Amino acid sequence: MKALVLAGGAGTRLRPITHTSAKQLVPIANKPVLFYGLEAIADAGIKDVGVIVGDTAAEIRRAVGDGSVFGLRVTYLPQPRPLGLAHAVLIARDFLGDDDFLMYLGDNFIVGGIGALLDEFQSHRPDAQLLLTRVPDPSAYGVATLSADGRVTDLREKPERPASDLAIVGAYLFTPAVHAAVRAIAPSERGELEITDALRLMLAQGRDIRPTVITGYWKDTGTVADMLEANRSVLELLEPAVEGSVSVDSELVGRVRVCAGAVVRGSRIVGPALIGAGSAIVNSYVGPSTSIAENCRIEDSEIEFSIVLSEATITGVRRIDASLIGCHVQVAPAPRVSTSHRLVLGDHSTVRIAS
Repeated sequence: MKALVLAGGAGTRLRPITHTSAKQLVPIANKPVLFYGLEAIADAGIKDVGVIVGDTAAEIRRAVGDGSVFGLRVTYLPQPRPLGLAHAVLIARDFLGDDDFLMYLGDNFIVGGIGALLDEFQSHRPDAQLLLTRVPDPSAYGVATLSADGRVTDLREKPERPASDLAIVGAYLFTPAVHAAVRAIAPSERGELEITDALRLMLAQGRDIRPTVITGYWKDTGTVADMLEANRSVLELLEPAVEGSVSVDSELVGRVRVCAGAVVRGSRIVGPALIGAGSAIVNSYVGPSTSIAENCRIEDSEIEFSIVLSEATITGVRRIDASLIGCHVQVAPAPRVSTSHRLVLGDHSTVRIAS
């Protein structure tokens, strides 16, 4: 069994963060989202991993290296342009050989890992196995339709009128039977080789495609809202600890971790919250579901339900929430601008001016 991890997308929905960073490396609870997937793959016992890379290849290589830190052997597979999931399978053909493989989308987040899915696949060994979950807006995903007895009857990519609410989660398991299917399909109207088209062809050929419907937590972290929600979910499992310095006039409530070298002075932190190594929280409030990365400074400010990346500074800001703040960002109050009002008012006017 091998794994194919897709880490070549541009991350347009996360701009401007992804103008300077690969979307797969944006952190959840101070760890790049890609690392959660690689750890899940290693925990499932897979060792050989091919990583599809695009324009951010150098950044992904620096972060992941040869994979040994995860207990993996990583091979990088360049994809000049993101031309669809089936295209990724095509260019990985030599790496995959005739092995069964897991295809995992590098910006997806699945709580609980993939071990159970892998066990089920190896027990029954269908030609393909899909992970499905119910979503409120299936038109944004690949969508599966199941029969009354739970068999896959149809698959569509981002349909305008979805036939079901079952979205395909970003983890697929395949036998080598998929290779002939991806070679046989044509680009979709989006100009991509869709994996759903390859799966539909396999269905038409009578291949066994087995669905697994999950009810646990899954997120495609392609938007800021999704990133914040995934961050909240991980922080809910945070083990509280104080490895840094917390002054006696500070208060920590609930699941709060203050990492080594971090300093908290005159502040209130309500968990779940994570304060990264070397960061300083001074005369401030940090609210629930907030992760502060390493070497940040939060002073005379309030922030909650947010992600703050490394080296950022927030000073003198009364309230920030539901925000994703990039590396080396500086947030401070605007200078006070004197204003005047020039008025020509008729008789009996009433004017209210905010001052």
